[in-house]
Amino acid sequence: MAAQYVGAPVPRREDPRLITGQDAYVADVELPNALHLAVARSPFAHAEIRRIDAVAARGLPGVVAVLTGADLNPHLGTIDMIIPVEEFDQVNVQGRQALAQERVRYVGEPVAVVVADTPWVAVDGLGALAIEYAPLPAVTDAEAALAPGAPLVYPHLATNVAVRWSRAVGDVDAAFARATVVVEARLSNQRVLAAAVEPRGLAASYDAASEQLTLWASTQAPHWLRDWVAEHLGMAADRVRVIAPRVGGGFGSKIALYSEDLIVAYLAKNLKRPVRWVATRREDLQATSHGRDMVAHLRLAADRSGRIQALDARVIGNLGWCLFSDGPFLPVLAGQMVTGCYDIRTARVEVLGAFTNTMGTAAYRGAGRPEAAYFIERMLNILAAKLDVDPAEVRRRNFIPPEAFPYQAPMGPHYDSGNYRAALEAVLARADYAGLRAEQARARRAGRLPGIGLSCYVEMCGFVDEEVSDVIVGPDARVTVLTGASPHGQGHETSFAQLVADELQLPLDRIAVVHSDTTLVRKGTGTFGSRSIARGGMAAVANARRVRDKARRIAAHLLEAMADDVVLEGGVFQVRGVPDRRVTWAEVAGAAVGGKLPADLEPGLEAREDFVGQGLLFPFGAHLAVVEVDPETGVVELTRYVTVDDSGLIVNPLLAAGQVHGGVAQGIGQALYEAVTYDEAGQLLSGSLMDYALPKAADLPGFETGHTVTPSPRTALGVKGIGESATIGSTPAIANAVLDALAPFGVEHLDLPLTPEKIWRAIRARRRAEGQ
Repeated sequence: MAAQYVGAPVPRREDPRLITGQDAYVADVELPNALHLAVARSPFAHAEIRRIDAVAARGLPGVVAVLTGADLNPHLGTIDMIIPVEEFDQVNVQGRQALAQERVRYVGEPVAVVVADTPWVAVDGLGALAIEYAPLPAVTDAEAALAPGAPLVYPHLATNVAVRWSRAVGDVDAAFARATVVVEARLSNQRVLAAAVEPRGLAASYDAASEQLTLWASTQAPHWLRDWVAEHLGMAADRVRVIAPRVGGGFGSKIALYSEDLIVAYLAKNLKRPVRWVATRREDLQATSHGRDMVAHLRLAADRSGRIQALDARVIGNLGWCLFSDGPFLPVLAGQMVTGCYDIRTARVEVLGAFTNTMGTAAYRGAGRPEAAYFIERMLNILAAKLDVDPAEVRRRNFIPPEAFPYQAPMGPHYDSGNYRAALEAVLARADYAGLRAEQARARRAGRLPGIGLSCYVEMCGFVDEEVSDVIVGPDARVTVLTGASPHGQGHETSFAQLVADELQLPLDRIAVVHSDTTLVRKGTGTFGSRSIARGGMAAVANARRVRDKARRIAAHLLEAMADDVVLEGGVFQVRGVPDRRVTWAEVAGAAVGGKLPADLEPGLEAREDFVGQGLLFPFGAHLAVVEVDPETGVVELTRYVTVDDSGLIVNPLLAAGQVHGGVAQGIGQALYEAVTYDEAGQLLSGSLMDYALPKAADLPGFETGHTVTPSPRTALGVKGIGESATIGSTPAIANAVLDALAPFGVEHLDLPLTPEKIWRAIRARRRAEGQ
């Protein structure tokens, strides 16, 4: 039977409760008699802790406890990164403690906590703490950290090199020696942050009678958090329950285990009262993981036609003060994906991750892949300018051809499928690229500065093959899907229900999707890395098919027919060719629990098998941006944005469009506005939303979205992820557009973000050079 729901633009079932304020977030969780946590954070980027005097703070009325690293760290152990050391050629493993002892290494590092009856008393307690520091030299830039004589974040290591990875394929030096054209550039991907609408937050309650700890957390990975908390507190995992109520965004920043997670859980257990903590926006900007912050030194060798002969790259990632969560792997991932959509057979990449006195970097929407796309897409435009060839044509000449798939990329990834030229041609046609170029020529003659930017990207997604989505049919034929792919805005309650409804041929309103509770859902990995539909969704499909097969056998038993002769048509089971011999889902479901079963079947109608994916998936696409630059002010107006993304089968076009729109908005933010900035002493200069510029709705144009469909051979329905695609494609497209606009002034490159001041200074410098 043809799909009824998959592929249909079904409105999100979650939205009515969200937009009417009926759903709860962590801050809404009511816990009578709860204590409140406040965190004392380092005001220095690098300093020795000489003394902590908590006497006055402990004496304040309403203060229940004041704890330092000496009090807590022995009970909580060391927090390690979540990436296996085997992923690196070299790694200097440095775990972190819940509270700093002896030395602090970034502004915002937790040093002590105050627990009080009210949040206001807890903050007063922070003010009563007397902490004496001895400041030390700090380093905040990764390249500076790797230079001789740089201040050492960990003196005992005698280096700031945190991780190292390298790979080479082919004779790179020989390829450059014989190349007709060589282009090189230093390209940076500035530090940014997730800035989720909801900051991190936690609430915990411990029941001594049942020895059960319940933790409400704004997290992307409830089951991982449960396991981590249980391990660090010395508890059995089934004694810890993690509930993620509605989560107001994460974008990768809510995967990690943070100090506050362990401290809140530990205090609730040991003080025998509920404890809660919700980050202020300043805390969120200081001490929630940052993203990006990579520099690449790149060279491309090409022949006279622009066909790339070799790539040579050195990628340097700023990891911050420690090996934080998945952060150490992200520069490696950027290095692995740096050849992008292009058939580059000879390549050499070296990756270094550096310790600095800044907040740790970790996944931020796209996580290594936006950096890689930016690096290679800027280099393609630089090559096109050098050859005086249209940027679209340079890309055509270098794409991996469709017949080459599956394709082994030189740095390791094994691409499953692709038709990159089809996506490029689709976006060019949709945008009327020839018309845009003609209009640009006319506008330039009139003294205006329009720019057109292209970007073609390939994404790697589906990280962590394992996921759980149990499918259970009740006696009333209502279906419950219990998934470990816990959402934070993606719409799983809609898309997963669409998948299962089609597999079982049931109305959508008979499918309920349950998630984000480790007691209700037995296992799970979480939502990140564009994995949910390809892992959790396909887990639901696989178990729905198992349920359907069992239901067909029960129906055959009820109909006294052979199972092979029974088909599911129009939501009822019938004997093939004899439609009058039929039973409904309700009759089958009732028989499953009522004893009317074949002897070889167990009671119940459910499937609870774990799902294991068949390898990583590689969505791709092409984006086109049109801008106009004001030559007198440097202000960029983004006048048009066109996307063509390929994520295989689209389960829900409305949800896909939402992901693309949001992803482009964040890409615009990185291209034009956003930057986490530290001064030389390591003080955070972008510590509020007055100083950290985010794009506003008024800054965004209407988005024109389209898709090509190249099914993945590695998933049951050919699906791939789409959650991060637009963030990967958008930043380089906008950067290329702005620099295309500035081409008449001879501006070849500017570092992100492309702010009005930066653009104005570049124009002014050129005018001065020309004596204007």
